[in-house]
Amino acid sequence: MSPSPEAPPPSALPTPLLGGLSPAAFMRRHWQKKPLLIRQAVPGVQPVAPRARLFELAQREDVESRVVVHGDTGWTLRRGPLPRRSLPPVSRPGWTLLVQGLDTHLDAARALLSRFRFIPDARLDDLMVSWASDGGGVGPHVDSYDVFLLQVQGRRRWRIGPVRDPSLEPDVPLKILSRFEPDEEWLLEPGDMLYLPPGWGHDGVAEGECMTCSIGFRAPGRDELATDVLQRLVEGMAPEDDDPLYRDPAQPATETPGRVPQKLQAHAAAAVQRLLRDPQALDCALGELLSEPKPLVWFEAGAPLPGPQAVRLDRRTRMLYDDRHVFINGESYRAAGRDARLMRELADTRQLAASQVARLGEDAFGLLGQWSQAGWLRLQD
Repeated sequence: MSPSPEAPPPSALPTPLLGGLSPAAFMRRHWQKKPLLIRQAVPGVQPVAPRARLFELAQREDVESRVVVHGDTGWTLRRGPLPRRSLPPVSRPGWTLLVQGLDTHLDAARALLSRFRFIPDARLDDLMVSWASDGGGVGPHVDSYDVFLLQVQGRRRWRIGPVRDPSLEPDVPLKILSRFEPDEEWLLEPGDMLYLPPGWGHDGVAEGECMTCSIGFRAPGRDELATDVLQRLVEGMAPEDDDPLYRDPAQPATETPGRVPQKLQAHAAAAVQRLLRDPQALDCALGELLSEPKPLVWFEAGAPLPGPQAVRLDRRTRMLYDDRHVFINGESYRAAGRDARLMRELADTRQLAASQVARLGEDAFGLLGQWSQAGWLRLQD
C-alpha cells in the first residue's frame, strides 16, 4: 500500500477570511503588494463590544482613544480620556470615536485578532475599533502600515487609490490628503473586509451608524528601529571591569584646538563597534523590543502555579522567539532542547496542556510560575 499523503499545513488551506485564498496565496499575491476586497470574510460577524462599552472604555486613562468631528467649521480632534459628556450626541452626523488596542482589553477582540496569525506576531500592532455616526470618517489619508478593515456593524463606503499627490490639508489636526483621487469605490456591509498595503490612500465614510475593526500590522522605519535597538543594546551592555579611558599621551601641542582629534573619533567608533560585534546580543535586543507591550498595558498580579496545569497566555502578553531565545513582554531568556520546543509551542499556540507543562524542566517550570504571578499567563479553563 502506498503511504497516505500528508495533510496540507493550515497556511495552504483556502479560507473565507481571505476570499477563498489560502494564507500562503494571500501572502504571495497581496501582502505588501496590492489591495484585496473580500465579501463576507467573517459571515455573521458581531462587534467585539457594543457602542455603550466603547464609550465606557474611551473614558479610561489606560485606553488610547480619540474623537474626530467633521462639521461646518472643519475638522477637530480630541484625545482621551473622553468623558461621555465630551462626546457629541449619537444622533449628530459626522463624528467618529476611535478606540485603540482593544485586543488587550477584550477577549472577543483578542479572539478576532487570532484569525490573522498567519502573519508573524512580531509585525502585529493592535486591533482598533472605529465607531461612526452617519457621515463620520477621518478623511482621505494614507497609512504606513498594513491594515485589514473589517466591517462589523452598519455600512461604510470606502474609496481607495494610489497616492499621486501627498499634499496635506493645511491647518488641520489630522493628516488629510488635500488632492486625493480614488480609483475604486466599494460599500462594505457587516462581514465584508478590505486589505490595504502601506501607502494606499483611502477614505471611509459611514452610511448610517457603523462600526469598523482595523487590524493593523506595524512596519517600523529603518532609522526608528536602529535607534530603539541600539538603545536596548546600551541598556543591556555589561560594563567592563577595565573600561578603557581615552588616552592620548602622544598628543602634540595643536594650532587648531577646534578640530576633533582623529584618535578620539577612532575611540568612539570602537565603542560603538563593541555594541555590534555580538550578533546574538543584537538579536536579543530586537526580540525584547518587539515583544514589549504598549505603554498603557498593565497586568493584574496572579498566583504561582500549584503544579503542572494547563495554561494560556494572558490576552495582553506578547511572546516571541528566535533560535536561541524566548521573549515575553520585553524580557528575554535563553532556551534549548525540550524546554525550548515547549516554550515555542506556548508562543505559537498561546497555550500549553497540563501534560506539556509537566514535561518542562525545573527552571522552565519555575519561569512559568513567575509569569503566572506577574499575570502574564493564566490557568486554562
